[in-house]
Amino acid sequence: MKTRVKICGITSLKDASLAADLGACAVGFIFYTGSKRYVSCGKAREIANRLPPFVVKVGVFVNESRERMMEIKEYCMLDRIQVYGDSIVDVDPVDGALLHGITILAHRIRNAEDLEKVKKTKMFPLLDSYREKMYGGNGKKFDWDLLKGFDRPYILAGGIHIGNIDKALELRPYAIDIASGVEKAPGIKDPDKMRDIFKKIE
Repeated sequence: MKTRVKICGITSLKDASLAADLGACAVGFIFYTGSKRYVSCGKAREIANRLPPFVVKVGVFVNESRERMMEIKEYCMLDRIQVYGDSIVDVDPVDGALLHGITILAHRIRNAEDLEKVKKTKMFPLLDSYREKMYGGNGKKFDWDLLKGFDRPYILAGGIHIGNIDKALELRPYAIDIASGVEKAPGIKDPDKMRDIFKKIE
């Protein structure tokens, strides 16, 4: 099965449309104001409204309340929510009813112990690299050798680009999540880099 691709840090309809045309299964909108790829709710709604119906629209949040995430999810017509948090306990509730709409939990991986913690969580995991006070989009990958024996489906993120995409695909993740690896500046995608990545996945 061809690996699914999410292009994250979308800030323009042009980039979102190209991602969809190239075969991205999802695009990500970052609603964390501390990110260089932040997009306003109004802009995200405008883009989401113009995308094909089978492209999954994901909202990315950091340490945000469930109420606010649900409000933005509805307004921006999002299909999924991706959560970064300083405390996994805060964003991975025991009550399954609370998982509605919050389906991807991002984990910043430093070591094997962090991966063991992932196995105990309930939401679908996204595995990203760790950098203090940064929540994704830092352009660095973690030690992928740690994934040997990791038998849970996951989304792989963090520093994926044309130079290491083959290695990423060998790991057979459920999907890969790319932001900086297909950019010419934060939030501005590079069409040639995007095309090169998708050619590798075909």
